[in-house]
Amino acid sequence: MNISTTILFTLIISFISYNCAISQPNESDYYQINQIYIPKEISLEVGGLAFNDKGSLGVSTRRGEVWLILNPENTKSEYIRFAHGLHEPLGLLYHEGSFFCNQRGELTQLIDEDGDNQADIYKTITKWNLNGNYHEYSYGPILLPDGQMLVTLNLGWIGYGDSGSKWRGWMLKVSQDGKVTPYATGLRSPAGFGVNAEGDIFYTENQGDWVGSGRMTHLESGDFAGNPAGLRWSAEMGSPVKLKFGDIDDTKNLSLYENQNELEGVKAPSIWFPHTLMGISTSDINFFSKKMGPFEGQMMVGDQGHSKIMRVFQEKINGVYQGVCFPFIEGFASGVLRIINNPNNDAFYVGQTNRGWGSTGQSSYALERVSWTGKIPFEIKTIKVHPEGFLLEFTQPVEKSVAKIISSYEITDFTYLYHHFYGSDVQNKESRNITDISVSEDGLNVLLKIDQFRKGYIYEIKATGILNKSGQPLLHDFGYYTLNEIPERKSNFTAKNTATSITKKVSVKHITVEPETWLNQIDVNIEIGTAPGLKFDQSSITVVAGSKVKLTFNNNDDMPHNFLLIAQNKEDEVGIAATKLGLNGAALDYVPETEAVIAHTNLLAPHEIESIYFTAPDVPGPYPFLCTFPGHYLTMRGVLTVTPKSVL
Repeated sequence: MNISTTILFTLIISFISYNCAISQPNESDYYQINQIYIPKEISLEVGGLAFNDKGSLGVSTRRGEVWLILNPENTKSEYIRFAHGLHEPLGLLYHEGSFFCNQRGELTQLIDEDGDNQADIYKTITKWNLNGNYHEYSYGPILLPDGQMLVTLNLGWIGYGDSGSKWRGWMLKVSQDGKVTPYATGLRSPAGFGVNAEGDIFYTENQGDWVGSGRMTHLESGDFAGNPAGLRWSAEMGSPVKLKFGDIDDTKNLSLYENQNELEGVKAPSIWFPHTLMGISTSDINFFSKKMGPFEGQMMVGDQGHSKIMRVFQEKINGVYQGVCFPFIEGFASGVLRIINNPNNDAFYVGQTNRGWGSTGQSSYALERVSWTGKIPFEIKTIKVHPEGFLLEFTQPVEKSVAKIISSYEITDFTYLYHHFYGSDVQNKESRNITDISVSEDGLNVLLKIDQFRKGYIYEIKATGILNKSGQPLLHDFGYYTLNEIPERKSNFTAKNTATSITKKVSVKHITVEPETWLNQIDVNIEIGTAPGLKFDQSSITVVAGSKVKLTFNNNDDMPHNFLLIAQNKEDEVGIAATKLGLNGAALDYVPETEAVIAHTNLLAPHEIESIYFTAPDVPGPYPFLCTFPGHYLTMRGVLTVTPKSVL
């Protein structure tokens, strides 16, 4: 942008700001979160939600109970225990007078024969094998248009994803008489799945081994979604999947999209949720009703770790699903696992839990109601691909003078590697040049033409400078578009591995070799690991001022962590700064460049160990330490207390 354009842009913004009372909008202006009453004696760790035909809300819990909330809209709802003694049911369905839930070891029908709101019969529909691994969760069921039920089975965790029990890592169809039909595999932790208005099936996945970042995939019969552990069962009778475990090769440094082009049966995602930028552990899928504002038919996707809900718009290009994810609403009390619409009004319910899983919402569990205030937020409603760029549709007319300025926007594309390691850093990041802007007459649509496309890439599209005609900024000014197909045009440009990654600076605060000046004299050896629930295994360490310290961090967890020692009272400042590193965060190990960081490890993959060396501060007092992987710093922290030197 040249100087004259910069001046013009500044004058326009100043004029609008002067003539209009610009105020930063808040999510709560449009969608409000309210707690649903839970009796103190009930631990409502929500695993599933379903309304029955009387308007009562059924809630299955991780503690093996099903509760009926007879009047969920009342200030003090009435709870009745409908069933108990179940094995961590992580889903609930109501169909033809019965509740159905998927326990770890079986799909169960709960029948209330006498109508007293308590189950009299626990009927096994079908059973699942178990080998006792804690990660063998089972999800669902949901009802398909043909009357069958759909379930998913989580992999176990033994170093990497394990499918030691039959059909682990699979999506399965189950008839109501118990016939099991294998449908698709390659799943790792498939907590969320749903069916759109066209009858197409989607599931959400969490970052992990073979999974570079959270994602959503459109699954059809016989698809392989990426994690090869489930291919152990692909030769079983009835399997529609043709791939075998030995077919998968992650030594070529390709993306999942590129593997799809090389190997028949591999299915690339329709939506990527960039890790830490959108969330860290995707969960349930739900759909906006016409009663919930301007997003009818779009998807809500929960995130358990970040205690929030994202918004997804998808389109079909050349018969392939792709689309964009946006922020929607955050600030839930616990980890978002289940979402369900109230069929009778303009609200939906959000079931939450975080025991053993950790979340930014600090409550162990919660049930909350989200209602629309009736106000239309100023948002990017959709982003659609165009043969020459992207078409942004807004919920309100934009201020055209600002919308026509290129510096109001920023577009960056990137991808993730497909490999057996846990997650992936951002790869091949490039800034796209915007070559032309067209604004529709009504101000509701803006076409951004760009210099080139790269298939299989994620496009970060920012509209930071956009204002509506009242001078108000967007509630959320960015989205991430996953590009699998390009609408027909004269030539399609596909690039592969053409950009360079962020170069990580050598940090003087990351010392992994004992300094020669120490003369092989270490005063303190500290060994620290992790504990369940996003915690270090010790929260209090004491050293003497000026001590020569060797600290060994053993990340014995199943997700990445780092260790940062921080200046006094600077822990929140550093945690927030790490979160704001954006697309560059992973390449920088989520360590912000600030004097507040005293010493740090790199970001360690699961079961990775690293030792660092540092000299304890000379000033006595409490020095916080924390993990700055986004979403972790609020809970994964402790204090290193520096005591004065002894005076002889």
